[in-house]
Amino acid sequence: MFVTKGLKRAFTLVELLVVIAIIGVLVALLLPAVQTARESARRSQCSNNLKQLGLGVTQYADTFRGAFPAGSYSCCSGTWQVALLPYIEQKALFDQYKGHGQVGPSGEIDVNLRYSASVNQAVTRSLIKVYTCPSDNKVPPRGVITFHNYVANYGNTAMNRKTPFGVQTDGQPNKFGKAPFIRVDSSTATPQAMKISDITDGLSSTLAFSETIKGQNGDLRGFGWWNGGAHFETFLAPNSNQPDAPEQDIYCVNQRPNPPCIGPTTAHPQTIGARSRHPGGVYVTMCDGAVKFISDNVNLDTWRFLSTVAGREPANNLQ
Repeated sequence: MFVTKGLKRAFTLVELLVVIAIIGVLVALLLPAVQTARESARRSQCSNNLKQLGLGVTQYADTFRGAFPAGSYSCCSGTWQVALLPYIEQKALFDQYKGHGQVGPSGEIDVNLRYSASVNQAVTRSLIKVYTCPSDNKVPPRGVITFHNYVANYGNTAMNRKTPFGVQTDGQPNKFGKAPFIRVDSSTATPQAMKISDITDGLSSTLAFSETIKGQNGDLRGFGWWNGGAHFETFLAPNSNQPDAPEQDIYCVNQRPNPPCIGPTTAHPQTIGARSRHPGGVYVTMCDGAVKFISDNVNLDTWRFLSTVAGREPANNLQ
């Protein structure tokens, strides 16, 4: 009797290559969907952060008789980031900060009470989750001081409230229309803060906060414990390809992945645009706490109108 032994079945090289090719195609199709899902989650977190800032500034105003926090005190004596800490469940950090808002009559600041002073580094070396958008790149601290992703609205022209600055699309001058946040340079400055009653355009029609992209390699955009990194203006459209103008040349590093920038001049003083890593636009918080996504293609006049508190302009067509 003859016994026929069974033959072992194995994949051929061609079959293995076909299987690998199919797996590669499936991965290529799946990867964009995974990335989209991740970005959607990051966008949701960013929107939630801005919502918390909106609630925080509303609670601050309720506590201080309708006043908004100052955007910053001179260069270095604290910004809105410090003021809002108690209202984003960070009161313990706020209690550790020494000298917030203590500016002398001529703008002098005790160097021992600056944001960078060792007594304040327990606060300013902290990375605050609510101030951080996960869509942006991780950036190492400057020394030990951290960078963040949200900035306060300083109006429609420049940080120094230059008026007029530029023109509207109809050729009329772009005049400063006041803003909910201001820089306070001395203890006798007027006003020390803007109030809800000053926002005659309406809380729902006035920007409070927007996003910024953290600077790298010495660029100080997003360095929000300091005045120069805590503000934005709407002179530029969201995510504009036109350059920002930081406080000094040395704080501008005009190379990717940083957004474009130039050094400030008399004709083009310090002004920072709203920017994000989200495709197509930026998230903003309005003064009533509502969060909106503003398209990069928003009408520039409308965008500027939204940043004024008393410009008496219509604010339509946000998309």
